Amino acid sequence: MKVLPHYTSMDYRIMPLVTAPFIILINSAIFGSLYFTNWKVFLLATICTGIAISIDFIFCGGIAVYFKARFPLERQIVLRLGCMIAAFWLTSALFLYGLFRGYEVIHFFGYRFNETGFVWSCLAWFIMNVFITFLMEGVARYERWRDSMKETEELSRTYNEGRLIGLKSQVNPHFLFNSLNSLSSLIHEDDASAEKFLNEMSKVYRYMLRNEEDQLVTLQTELNFIESYIYLLKVRYGDGLIVIVDVDLQETLKRIPPLTLQVIIENAFSQNIISKESPLRITVKTMPGGRLVVKNNIQQKILSEEFIEEEGLDNLVNKYRLLNQPQVIIRDASSERTIIIPLIPEKEEVEAI
Repeated sequence: MKVLPHYTSMDYRIMPLVTAPFIILINSAIFGSLYFTNWKVFLLATICTGIAISIDFIFCGGIAVYFKARFPLERQIVLRLGCMIAAFWLTSALFLYGLFRGYEVIHFFGYRFNETGFVWSCLAWFIMNVFITFLMEGVARYERWRDSMKETEELSRTYNEGRLIGLKSQVNPHFLFNSLNSLSSLIHEDDASAEKFLNEMSKVYRYMLRNEEDQLVTLQTELNFIESYIYLLKVRYGDGLIVIVDVDLQETLKRIPPLTLQVIIENAFSQNIISKESPLRITVKTMPGGRLVVKNNIQQKILSEEFIEEEGLDNLVNKYRLLNQPQVIIRDASSERTIIIPLIPEKEEVEAI
């Protein structure tokens, strides 16, 4: 999810630095030399004007948030800044007029409204508004750069973890031993089947190695890989594994992180009993709204050793978050687990938040 514009604590730290000189300037325009020679005038006028200017500053902050949300794109920066400066100046002019007239109404130390002082104060505040606007934009850009650097580091770490998990899956002694054992049996029984098994096995490992550096692949590419991966599993488990793939062809050009389905299927295998009497059923299908839904029945087995598949799911969830995509949804019911994977449109640019 994208982070909405907001009024940050940095803005509040900057506020007294940029408003203090202006408070002195405004009061000197209103009260003249009396402001500096009478401590009561200095103290009360500074407090009252400071409160008014601070309220104006906070109000302008709300305007800034609005225009940042209204014109968020980089190419809209001129329009955004122009609208902000105009709105800031108009708002501030109204605040200043209210302040000047307010002092006159309550006869604050005998003040009488002075148009010349008011005009010069508005001009000074306009210049200050331009300065503050560009200062805040610079601060915002710095914070975005700093956050993007952190996100880039986290994304890099997440993908490194993902590659490590993928590597562990590739050299998983159980999967490798079972595959070689199945191949050995086929060699003695059926040379043609053994050759096909070896061909599918090479496709699986070739895909794992080749896509280790890819950020995204098309759904069709992932499905081609899963077809070979499922073939290896079916040779071993036979009727103990039922896989149904029902994917809309229009969705196959959309993208997902590589090995997404392998992580989900490996997770299902690691946690559930698989037998001819109690087959593991896995369905993969697309749903409206660009979603890929993977379901499997739950027939929990007792795990006697640590496994990394849940870590793989956590990594997948975090990967989508860092790619600024809708979240991966995992729902566990008493008899079924459902995992919903957002499909990323073909032409959409993907970048870290």
